Amino acid sequence: MTDDKATGLSYRDAGVDIDAGNALVDRIKPLVQATRRPEVLAGLGGFGGLFQLGQGYKDPVLVSGTDGVGTKLLLARQLDRHDHIGIDLVAMCVNDILVCGAEPLFFLDYFACSKLDVGLATRVVGGIAEGCRLAGCALIGGETAEMPGMYGEGDYDLAGFAVGAVERDQLIDGSRIDSDCVLIGLASSGPHSNGYSLIRKIIEIADADLAAPIDDGAGSQSLAEALMQPTRIYVRTALDVLNRHDIRGMAHITGGGLTENIIRVIPEPLGISIDPGAWPRPPVFDWLARAGKVDEPEMRRTFNMGLGFVLVCPAAEADALIDSLDEPAWVIGRVCQANAGERVQFRG
Repeated sequence: MTDDKATGLSYRDAGVDIDAGNALVDRIKPLVQATRRPEVLAGLGGFGGLFQLGQGYKDPVLVSGTDGVGTKLLLARQLDRHDHIGIDLVAMCVNDILVCGAEPLFFLDYFACSKLDVGLATRVVGGIAEGCRLAGCALIGGETAEMPGMYGEGDYDLAGFAVGAVERDQLIDGSRIDSDCVLIGLASSGPHSNGYSLIRKIIEIADADLAAPIDDGAGSQSLAEALMQPTRIYVRTALDVLNRHDIRGMAHITGGGLTENIIRVIPEPLGISIDPGAWPRPPVFDWLARAGKVDEPEMRRTFNMGLGFVLVCPAAEADALIDSLDEPAWVIGRVCQANAGERVQFRG
């Protein structure tokens, strides 16, 4: 006679540890609590996150976005740098919905892995909570999925989901942009979370030492430090500027770089003219171009080149806007008529 308890399989035998998942929830509860907003109506652990829009809006438009971190995760694993990758995740989502003028309200995350490492997952979610704090939005829920056989040992993937709101009459849609407008660039912290498949290929081909400085300057960052800087979150800067200046368009410089992102908010038949010498180019991009023998057009359509966010405003407001900021910003170009069908021009 067979003892079923001795031979029967459990979910843990199949590679899924429910107890580890519960332990993770217990660890991250204080991290999530630190991001709470008054509009949040339920704590972590329910079937859905509850958020009351409240009386602060008269005619609100909800704006949502979803994104991931891409293959920067592989570099994070290689370098054992998991504490800030969650900031990248939040930034990629909230910066996108910010372009419409929306204030990010709440965020949800999805963490998928082969076998849950509670310590590593806590580090990742800690970064997500920090990103939410920087963006002023509440982390109201998420999902942790153990999927043995779907992912390799030690692998994990992330996705994020952000929801924000903006008054309908304050929606930024680019419709008021005209040829009197200029482009104001805000500095990035590095490549942010785009182009990492190319970056990893360059590292491989160049047999690069990730611990080595990226240039010969005193105190230069190592290549690893430069590549793993978390994506900047522009929420507080942009929302503050929107309250004080005539902002007619905004662009988050992500995949597609300078070439393809700014033009997305410019109405046809207008185009843009960009002066690449108008802002200082961080050394990491020179290293990538040199080590990978990447030509300039490819660099511009893959990387942010040192600019993570762009504001479009009337030329008459540009100087006052830049003076009002607590960070470096530059007039990097202007809106113009498209030249022979070419809507994006680089000059200089």
